[in-house]
Amino acid sequence: MLLLAIDTSARATAALVRTREDRTEVLETFSTDQVNAHAEVLAPAIAGMLEQAGVSGGEIDRIVVGVGPGPFTGLRVGIATAQALGFAWGVPVGGACSLDAIAWEVAAGGAATSRFVTAIDARRRELYWAVYDDAARLIDGPHVTAAAEVAAHPVFGAGAGLYPEQLGAAGAEAMLGWDDRRPDASALAASAARILNEGGELLATTPLYLRESDAKVPAAMLAPKDGAR
Repeated sequence: MLLLAIDTSARATAALVRTREDRTEVLETFSTDQVNAHAEVLAPAIAGMLEQAGVSGGEIDRIVVGVGPGPFTGLRVGIATAQALGFAWGVPVGGACSLDAIAWEVAAGGAATSRFVTAIDARRRELYWAVYDDAARLIDGPHVTAAAEVAAHPVFGAGAGLYPEQLGAAGAEAMLGWDDRRPDASALAASAARILNEGGELLATTPLYLRESDAKVPAAMLAPKDGAR
């Protein structure tokens, strides 16, 4: 199965992955930390990946896109790109929780032997987080809360090192060796491939925003115009 995975929950990342039973071969990858340039760089980067791999869009079996949690603009770019490519190529598109990617890396690296949390920065002094078992299967979440409300398990991911004292007070343990990890498209593809190989279904491509946007419509635009009823 040939998968194209895209995730823009924390950075723009994409991967072209071939899976065979329990084996995953990463053919091409792309990532950038230029969070304000997702829309400009993602589609050309994917085109370059396909060219390097000698693959056409029509040869892809499925597109997997991270649906968050994450910021509004970032998620929209990734999901819109996945949907547009799926439509153009006639390829099915499915969603996956972006935090699954970090969980997959934790489990694959043997870093957890019991339940654990993956967390990334949600700004506003909060974290996006979810609980997984030692095989990286989602148990609870995702959530957005203050660090003091995170479940009392080891915490992996870029959110782990932001509020170690608050996590400790909640009974959680910040795994600082993992505090640079953000969702990666190749790990997301591997996690999604397991779901599909086990006969499961991917998520819809509806973004997991978890809270309202910071952007507000100006009151002047909401007020009725003179003469309007």
